[in-house]
Parts: sequence; structure tokens; C-alpha cells
Amino acid sequence: MTGAVLWDLDGTLVDSEEYHWLAWRDTMASEGLPITRDEFLKTFGLRNDEILPRWLGAAATPARIQQIADAKEQRYRNLIRAGGLDALPGAAEWLERLHAEGWRQAIASSAPRKNVETVLEVTRLADCFQALVSAEDVTIGKPDPQVFLTAASRLGAAPAQCIVVEDAAAGVEAARRAGMRSIGVSRNGKQLPADIAVASLADLPADCFAHLLARA
Repeated sequence: MTGAVLWDLDGTLVDSEEYHWLAWRDTMASEGLPITRDEFLKTFGLRNDEILPRWLGAAATPARIQQIADAKEQRYRNLIRAGGLDALPGAAEWLERLHAEGWRQAIASSAPRKNVETVLEVTRLADCFQALVSAEDVTIGKPDPQVFLTAASRLGAAPAQCIVVEDAAAGVEAARRAGMRSIGVSRNGKQLPADIAVASLADLPADCFAHLLARA
């Protein structure tokens, strides 16, 4: 029996942190509002409309948030295309194996759609997915389950048929709220409260997806 796998993108399938940092650093510097690496790390994984009000303060008008966010994301995509991006260990192998076995797969990310499409283009993984949910498709970010419920709907899968793969506690909590099983990938050693937790996708047992689905 096969079901659906809903994949987070940044930090789960690819390590894009450095590109995001460089894009934010240069964008904010050009706005005359330089940020530190620590300030960036405290917001990494949040939506742009959650990040920028923290840095802009009273100047965080909707128009300025959109203008800065668009500039940052364009820089990010340019960096990826120029520097390349590889899937994290085990990621491509699992995507291709699950695809071959008939699992439905979707990206469920808080990143803008153009970013997701660029990453999938550069990593050559787009053919493994039947659906893509991005920042434009949801109104509230994780740990709200909206992104995963939307992805499941687009795949035609009930929540009990879905397994979420995430690298963040907020994503694991969103999966729980959605009524889905989860696999947590924690490369920094921080334990995630997922049904299965590993340091790398390459460490997953061969039968882990089928085993989780059978437990649902």
C-alpha cells in the first residue's frame, strides 16, 4: 500500500541556508539596514511577512515589505543559479525510490513559488512531484497545518495517508495538527518530536515509509 509524502524544502531536501543568508545580508545592506548572521538565524524558516516587520519596525509598510522581499528572493534565485545546489544526502535517492514505487509526492513549503521552482529546476528533482504548495497558497505558516492539508488535498490524499518530512519543530507540530505521521531530519543534533527522527535522510530504514503508513 502506498500513500503520499509531503516534503518540506529548505533544510530537508536541500541546504540553502548560506544562499538565504547572503541574499538577506546584501538586500538589507542596500536598504541601509544591515543585519547580523545571528539576526538572520533567528528568523530562518519564517515567512518574509513575518521576518521583515522585526527588522523594519515602524517602517514596515505592506509596500516596503513586498519590495524588499521581492529583491531578496531575486538575489536568492540568482545565487542558486550561479552557484548550483545539491540535494542533501539521501534526498534524491528517496524521492526517486518513492516515485518509482507509486507514492504521491508534494512540496509543502513556506518559500515563494518561484524559489521552489528554481530549486527543483537546479536540483533536477521536479519530475518526482505531483503537487507544489508554496507561500502564495497559504495564509498562515507552520505550525498551522494549512500548508500540509492543502498539499494533501492537491494530491487527493486523506491526512491519514500522508507522511510529512520536516527539519523543524514547527513543521513536525503542523503535521501532528494535520493528523499526519512525520519524519524529522535534524542535522544539528536537536531532537525533533517526530514519529521517526534521524540526522540524515540517508539514515532512514528501507521500510520506514511503508511502516509509518501501516501505523496510521
